[in-house]
Amino acid sequence: MRNIKVTIEYDGTNYHGWQIQPNVKTIQATLQNALTKIIKAEMQIIGAGRTDTGVHAAGQVANFHTRSQMPPLAFQKALNATLPRDIVIINVEEVSPDFHARFSAVSRTYRYTILNRAYPSALLRNNTYFFPEPIDVQGANTACQSLVGVRDFSSFQRSGSGRINPICDLCNCRCWREGDLVYFEIEADAFLRGMVRAIVGTVLKLHDKHDGVDQLNEILDARERSTAGTSVPPHGLSLLRVKY
Repeated sequence: MRNIKVTIEYDGTNYHGWQIQPNVKTIQATLQNALTKIIKAEMQIIGAGRTDTGVHAAGQVANFHTRSQMPPLAFQKALNATLPRDIVIINVEEVSPDFHARFSAVSRTYRYTILNRAYPSALLRNNTYFFPEPIDVQGANTACQSLVGVRDFSSFQRSGSGRINPICDLCNCRCWREGDLVYFEIEADAFLRGMVRAIVGTVLKLHDKHDGVDQLNEILDARERSTAGTSVPPHGLSLLRVKY
């Protein structure tokens, strides 16, 4: 059996997240159906991150096992010819038998994008969150930096998180502006369900407060979701890359 690793870009607007669910369209199901058509055999594909409904990916990683002798480039071309236009395979390679897209990952990086100006955008509506109030980017970045480290992130965990252990190691958390766009980028060894959107929503609530970092630490110490801010919408979020 060969182990094939694929790197995937997708617009999650029309999908109910990554993971297969009954009676709804998901990224994983769409990929498996395409592979089944190409290889003429039932396939199971494993993803590095279970993105939620409406969340996008610039660098999702997955792997599958097959007896097919099709070269990696042929897999890429066949998949891109079969998949809908909002899912694209950007790289295919054969990897060692023990590679696992999810469990072999060292870290994942998510990016949240905010359109921060007085009026919305027709072209960016599906992948940015329109937030018209001025954002103190310096204050937001200071708050983000205070989250770096090994912490209990229970206060940012949505019910139904797949992780029993709420301890995560955030190795990078930052915020910056490019024109009208404000970016939040968070890298960690693992994420609780809904964690990134809850962090961004909480930082937006506290970014212009002189004691914002102190309040953020109090929220972390409380270990209660009700103490944190409202989660931002999913359509501004993208899985940027996965490290191995």
